Amino acid sequence: MSTTLSRPQSLRLSWDRLRAFRPEISTEMLILAASLFFALACNSLFWRSAMAANPGSMLFALSLCALLVGVHALLLSVLLWRWNAKVVLTVLFITTAFAVHYMSSFNVYLDADMLRNVLATDRKESSELMTPALILPLLGYGLLPTLLLWRLRLRKRSWGKALLWRGAFIAGVVLVTGAGAMASFQDISALMRNHREVRYLATPVNYLIALKQNLASSSPIKKQPKQVIGTDAKVLPRAATSKPRLLVLVVGETVRAQNWGLNGYARQTTPELAQTGAVNFPDMHACGSSTEVSLPCMFSPYGRHDYDEKKIRNHQSLLHVLEHAGISTLWRDNQSGCKGVCDGLQIERLDDAKTPGLCADGRCMDEILIDNLASQVRAKPGDRVVVLHQLGNHGPSYFQRYPAQFRQFAPTCDTPDLGKCDRQEIVNSYDNAIRYTDHFLSRTIAALRGLDDYDTAMIYLSDHGESLGEKGLYLHGMPYAIAPEEQTRVPMVMWFSPGFVADRGLDIQCLRHRAGQRTEQDNLFPSVLGLMQVQTSVYDRSRDVFAGCAGRDV
Repeated sequence: MSTTLSRPQSLRLSWDRLRAFRPEISTEMLILAASLFFALACNSLFWRSAMAANPGSMLFALSLCALLVGVHALLLSVLLWRWNAKVVLTVLFITTAFAVHYMSSFNVYLDADMLRNVLATDRKESSELMTPALILPLLGYGLLPTLLLWRLRLRKRSWGKALLWRGAFIAGVVLVTGAGAMASFQDISALMRNHREVRYLATPVNYLIALKQNLASSSPIKKQPKQVIGTDAKVLPRAATSKPRLLVLVVGETVRAQNWGLNGYARQTTPELAQTGAVNFPDMHACGSSTEVSLPCMFSPYGRHDYDEKKIRNHQSLLHVLEHAGISTLWRDNQSGCKGVCDGLQIERLDDAKTPGLCADGRCMDEILIDNLASQVRAKPGDRVVVLHQLGNHGPSYFQRYPAQFRQFAPTCDTPDLGKCDRQEIVNSYDNAIRYTDHFLSRTIAALRGLDDYDTAMIYLSDHGESLGEKGLYLHGMPYAIAPEEQTRVPMVMWFSPGFVADRGLDIQCLRHRAGQRTEQDNLFPSVLGLMQVQTSVYDRSRDVFAGCAGRDV
């Protein structure tokens, strides 16, 4: 006798069966399944880049797969145990979903420097990256595998048996991974030797290793005070009738040399600066491809030529040396802080200001940095160095970096989801933001001209550049060894008041000739000391761009 179920009854029965479906597996089987998921589903960028080195080779692909699965399995074998496996894998699934989205969208390489950028991102920056394009990756790589994970029951074993099984599992993984790698050893070793950057694309092992590196390098630094440098610094004496000197150092954000009007770009993105007589440095090279690297580096005496990240972050900066010499400093910030450069010194955060006409929706235009500048400068007597840290061309929301009247190049990309715009729209928005920086710098120069009780000067230097679709790359932060020129060549401009030129004995023609040569951010530290005539043992005359182009050297 058969019974026909109604549709509601059938649906209820199916739902009950689904709820009852809770298969039991071992933790080792879960590790293997997760490793296969990560290797095959979450690494499209890795596979495209790796297979480009040896296209069409099935043996190479299988060997690479064995290696990728094996590396993840070994890593997860250390991290996952029955008592924590579900929680840890849930975090990895969600984090990997974010990583896959941003890596695929912008061709991002997740090395230690890039992860440091991510960890240092503030609420405003991160909110701009939360676009609707995230929904599908979060569902496919994060939510669905997490739901399946929590339906599983993990087999219970005693600690003794668990350790035996884990040891056997690791031995098996090592054996299979080694055999797979040896099957195409020559091709894999060539890939690792000639395209080492590919390892930064293997997710999630890339960000897990990067996290370990960041924790290892940063934790001891945070516990220690900055090591003091330049305590012997002193300013050379000058005539009692001399005016105090004011140097405004503008730290630009994400402006690349290729789109800088003064460098011969097809568009005139710097028309106002072109009228000021400023000295332009067309061949300036950044110390890094991200703010987290470049900013501490450019203010350090060690720099890229003697690069040691721990040493740079663990020592005082140019600003501290100036303070030792009796020159008061001030950091005015419209971004995410000074990255340790101004630790213990005066800083004024303006990114949360409420000034009408300049600030709205939690962001301020860069002109906020020169608002009330004169009174801030005059608050302390004597020579001064003021740093203005711009929001500049910080992406991907280039369209939010300039007022409406600077929308000169159109159509523009008016969304942080660059995938919805064609490349020309992105470039138009980016160039409009540079056009606003040009205006901001021109206004800064006008403000300095108005401070007639000081001899004034301005140096503008961008921290790093930006990729705008070249070779499929967007934004910045590529490993420095393979970073394209778009991310490492940046503009630098200098302006001096007539009084500063006369008092310092500057030969502007000599400086213009020097500006035509290759320059690096490493030049900033000694050049500022030389310009302000600060004598100290940490001064390096060979890197001072003013040496030979100014009056009395230090």
